[in-house]
Formats: sequence, structure tokens, C-alpha cells
Amino acid sequence: MLSDKDKFITTLMKFLDILVLFSSFFVAYFLDEVIRHIFEINVKAYAIDTTIQGAFFFTQKYWMMFLGFPFIWLILFHLNGLYINFRLRSIPELLKLLFISSIWAGFVAGSFIFMSKIEMASRLFFLVYSVTAFLLVALEKIGFNYLLEQIHSKGYYQENLLIVGTNKRAVEFIRRVNNHASWGLHIVGLVDDEPDHFGKTIEGARVVGRIQDIPFIVNRLVIDRVIFVVPRLWLDRIEEAILECEKLGVATSISLDLYNLHIAKAHQTDFDGFPLLEFKTFYAKEWQLFLKRIMDIIVSFTAIVFFSPLMLIVAILIKATSKGPILFRQERVGLNGRRFTLYKFRSMVADAEELKAKLIDHNEMDGPVFKIEKDPRITPIGSFLRRTSIDELPQFFNVLAGDMSIVGPRPPLKSEVENYQVWQRRRLSLKPGITCIWQVSGRNRISFENWMKMDLEYIDNWSLWLDMKLMARTFVTVVVGYGAR
Repeated sequence: MLSDKDKFITTLMKFLDILVLFSSFFVAYFLDEVIRHIFEINVKAYAIDTTIQGAFFFTQKYWMMFLGFPFIWLILFHLNGLYINFRLRSIPELLKLLFISSIWAGFVAGSFIFMSKIEMASRLFFLVYSVTAFLLVALEKIGFNYLLEQIHSKGYYQENLLIVGTNKRAVEFIRRVNNHASWGLHIVGLVDDEPDHFGKTIEGARVVGRIQDIPFIVNRLVIDRVIFVVPRLWLDRIEEAILECEKLGVATSISLDLYNLHIAKAHQTDFDGFPLLEFKTFYAKEWQLFLKRIMDIIVSFTAIVFFSPLMLIVAILIKATSKGPILFRQERVGLNGRRFTLYKFRSMVADAEELKAKLIDHNEMDGPVFKIEKDPRITPIGSFLRRTSIDELPQFFNVLAGDMSIVGPRPPLKSEVENYQVWQRRRLSLKPGITCIWQVSGRNRISFENWMKMDLEYIDNWSLWLDMKLMARTFVTVVVGYGAR
């Protein structure tokens, strides 16, 4: 659970450290010049002036120090364990370890200068660089920790947990989650099989049901993961609940006093001393999800800028040809049951939702979705907007906000989710998108069951390369207009 995030964040921190350490060389150059000017110390070798060009000339002459110093510091950070469980450390503890690592790095870097026989290397510059590197990396670490805490405290990128168990180990588990806001974990509720525990509050979390109620709870609340912190005697008791979570597409973890476990499709991790077995129906590495999000931001922002003149024209035409708002807003269901407002250009009359009840007998789609080829509610310009998919352009704002992705299962209505079969709900285990396999394979010409199977096929075979292929196929599909109504 945390191990994948920690690996990703550790890699990201190492990358940031390298950038800061390289930048420190240039900052140290100018600070050194200021100190020499104030205290009237002789100029250092190859310092032609205090401009950017001067700094680059100095770097060119001392390229071995420029390339060597950052990697020496990074290696010492790694050897001193700076990146191990860094989110579990307090800021003073982190700064102390950073200071010790920087002193060791200074000694090694000094030896590097001596052994490399770098001529006319300034000792003052070396001292200024060492102090600058320590201070800038310290600020980076403090800022990074603060940013994580702020992001998670405001509810962004949080993982909602349902904890099964209220024994001593479960209580300690809950305390550790509550004491570390930067982990991005939020306990939605507790589950316990003792009837008199229902409604009881433990460490700020309320007991919301029994083990047999887990499928019901997962369907009613936004749950990203169910964690079983239970005695090993409960293994038979929790088996059915784990299987139900698997059907619903919700990840599960088990904390038991068991080691060297060999279970198919299970992932063994450690949560600050708690051994966990994870059973995940969708698995992607943190760096892959990070790249997917970066790709979403770049594509959606570019699309908004590129299509802004077209969107302005469409807005004017909608306002001029029919009464009602320009945008159609509708509550949809996203990742693991999260609710959000989806935006589209209005292509129907203003009271389309009220008229839907009168047309329900004319529905041409099977399953809980509603579609009519010649829908009488469509406005004069609406048919063109829907056929060309221009009506969906505002959804790029949903992607930019993080509620949706460019590629992913289409976000359903709450009424549709309520009529899902158990296996169909697993499509909610991935963030919804503007396009997916269904959109490029015929859309409304495909049965509802095959549509759901296509979404699960996407989830089970997800990769960044698959996303790029689907985006390319979507472009062709939109140009041709295949399957759109």
C-alpha cells in the first residue's frame, strides 16, 4: 500500500535532490562572489564576471566538480539512509540526518578534489557550495513534506480505508494512520463482528457494521481499500468478504502474523511494521500513474487552448438557437464511487431530464443506460454536436480538475450504478475517462454487457502504451463519426 508510493516518491525526491544539487553550484558561484566583494577577498580563478555567462564559463572550467559534487552528495544521502522511511521521520530528525550526510559528503568531495588534482580549486567556493547544498536541500525537504501534508489534509489524492477489526493491533494501526497525515490515508469506518460494538467510536473512527455488511458498506460509501487487521483464527470468517471485494473491484489487505506467504496475485508489503497481503484487481506502479496524470494535464490543457475559439462559437450558437444554459451539468460516479459534476455542451432542450420518463419505453439500449437514435429532445444544433463529439469538449476541464482521465471507462450515472450486476461494478476501480475501448469500437451499436466487458478488458490490460493507442484511435473515430448518436 505505502511501499509503492514510497518507491515512487523516493525516486521523485532523488530527482529533485539532483536538480537542487546541480543548481547549488550556480547559486554558490554568485554567493561566493558576494562574500569576496564584501570582505574584499581576492577573486577566484576563472571567475570572469558575476553574470550568467561568467557562471557558465566557471562551470566549464570546473566541469569535474560540477558533475561530481551532486552525485557524491546523493550517494552519501543514500548510504546514510536519508531516503528510508523518510515520511515517518519528524522534520528535526530529517534535518539532523541531512546535516550529518552533508558533512560526510563534504569530506568525500574534498578528497575527490585532491585525488583529481583539480588546479586552482577555491576552498572558499567549496565551503560555500557545501553550505548552500545543505540549506537548499533542507528547504526542498521541508517544502516537500509540507506540500504532501497540505495536499492530503485537503482531501486530495487520499486513499479511503475501511478497517476490519477493533483488537489491540487494529487500534494501534488506526493510531499510526491518524498520526501521519502525509501518508494520505483516511479511515472511513471500522467493521467488527461484535453486535454491541456497532456505533462505537474508536480512535475517532466509528464502527459501521459487521463483516457480512462489507459489500453493502463498500457500495454505499467511497472505499478504496478494505484492510483486515484481525487474528489468524478469523481467516475462514473473512474469506467471503475478500471474495466480495474482489468482485466489486476494491483492493484488500490483510495484516496477520504470517510470513513467507505464497498466494496467487497477492502482493506482500509492510505498513510501518504491519505485514500486509494485498489483493488488487488493478495494479499499476506509482510512476506509471504519475505519467498518466501528467499526460492528462498536458493533453487536456492543450485541447482547451486549441479548441477555445471553437468552444466560444459553440456557446454562442447554443444560446442563440435554444433556451437554457450553455453547459449541461450532471452528477456522475467516478473512482470507487466518488461523485463529481460532469460538464458537456447542452445538446438537448432545457427540460430533457423531465421528458426522459415519457420516452423510457423507446430506449434502444439494453441494461441500465438510456439512448434513442432520433431523440426528440435534441436541439437543432445538438445533433451536430453529438455526432461530432464536440459536445464533450468541456470534459477536458473535468480531466484538468482530476475527476476524470483522458482514457478510462465512461463515468456512469448513480441510477445506472445502482442497477449494476456485482461484476460490473469493478469498472469503477479506475478513474473514468473521456474515451475508452467502447468509444472506438462502435459505441451505441454495442450491447451494454459487451460494453462493460470492454471496460474490464481495459482495466485488466492497462498500460501507458494502451492509453496512447486508444487516444489515436479516438481521433480517427471522431473524424469518421462512427457509432455516435
